Parts: sequence; structure tokens; C-alpha cells
Amino acid sequence: MMDEILDQVQKGTLSVAEAKEKLATYENLGFAKVDHHRKKRQGFPEVVYGEGKTKEQILSIVKAIRLNENDVLVTRISKEKAEHVLIEFPEFLYNEMAQILSWKDESKVDDSFQGFIAIVCAGTSDLRVAEEAAVTAEALGCNVRRFYDVGVAGIHRLLDNIEEIRQATVSVVVAGMEGALPSVVGGLVSHPIMAVPTSIGYGANFNGLSALLTMLNSCASGISVVNIDNGFGAAYNAALINNIAKGARK
Repeated sequence: MMDEILDQVQKGTLSVAEAKEKLATYENLGFAKVDHHRKKRQGFPEVVYGEGKTKEQILSIVKAIRLNENDVLVTRISKEKAEHVLIEFPEFLYNEMAQILSWKDESKVDDSFQGFIAIVCAGTSDLRVAEEAAVTAEALGCNVRRFYDVGVAGIHRLLDNIEEIRQATVSVVVAGMEGALPSVVGGLVSHPIMAVPTSIGYGANFNGLSALLTMLNSCASGISVVNIDNGFGAAYNAALINNIAKGARK
């Protein structure tokens, strides 16, 4: 890429100012430095974390990302902040349960790969985190299948779906309370599992700490654990695994 840009400058088809803009690795907005080369390095554009940012800051960052023809993913964004962005970008999609605002160029989506990420959720109370994972994976270009309310308190619900779950490239397993579901799924499938503890549970759950420790101490193999309520992090890792599988089958 650099050689091509320098060659254009030498030939006079590209100005020095234009070349500097193309070679810049980030754009300084004053309050944020938007990483425009993230997709070149990691395969996905920079993701915006919405909590703690004002709606005006989020809009400015999103504008910078779109001007560089990148897909947009904003996590943990409230409905109020999302509506502010949607005024200028009505084509964006907002999922209120997942608290995610997103847009992707559908013309560049590769739907030839039939693999999918299974989002396995223990209970309805865990849905916010499960949906954050599901919507994130979809925004990153992955096929997703949801398996909700299949916790260990009614293990037959999981077993009714286990044959389809086994076909996944990778599973994201979300659970609160005692956090046992990833261990159970881990003993029944042959693909990687991203386990997500949630903060759902009574007092001794310690806002997810109990579920986190259970998952970290799982005796089932192939389980990796992310932070409490971090559906985004689990989905991002799952998408990386899914893309490796996609590349291997081409």
C-alpha cells in the first residue's frame, strides 16, 4: 500500500497532502484519536465504547469512521445517545436490548461460508449480555444462531438443542447465578467455547464474581473466559476464530 501511494506521488497523480492523509494511521479529534488502520491490522474497524462518552463525541467519532468507508459498531450506547446519531445516520441499526448501534456495508458481506457462532444463554435475565454478543458477532460479519433459556436448571432444554449447537464453529456461552452452563456445554461439543459470566444472581453471586470463578475453574477443556458481562469481548474473539475457519475452508 505504501509503495503504491509513493508511486502515485512520484507520478503526480496524488498530491503530498493527499498522500499524508492516506498514510495517517489515526485521526486526532482532540478528545479522541480514531484508529483508521485498525481494519488493516486486525481485520475489523475500531469499535466505539459508548459509556462515558457524550452523544456529541460519539457522533464525531462515528463521522470520522464512516468518512474512511469503515463499518460502524458502537457498544454500550444508551437509547438517547443512539437517537442523536440516528438523526444524521438514519440507516444505522440500534438494538436497545444489546445497547449496540451498528452499520455495515452489505455489498461487502461474504455469505459463502456456512459456519456459524452459537450464542448459548442460560436464562432470560442474561439476555442483555447474550444479545450484546449476538449483535456484535453479526456486525462483524458472522452468521449467528441463538439458543436462549437453556440453563442447567432445566438441562433437557439444552439437550434438545445440543445437536445443532455441535455444528457451530465456536460457541459463546452466557450464564449468571453459579455459572455452570459453559462446563456442561464444554463436555458436549468439540469446538472452542467463549464463556461469559453475568452479574445476574443473588447476594453470594457477588455481581458475577461467583460465576466468573466457576468458569475459570471449569474441568471441561476448550473454555476461555472473558470479563463479567463482556458479551462484546466474547463475540469479538469468537469472530476471530470463525474467520480463521472461514479462511481455512476457502
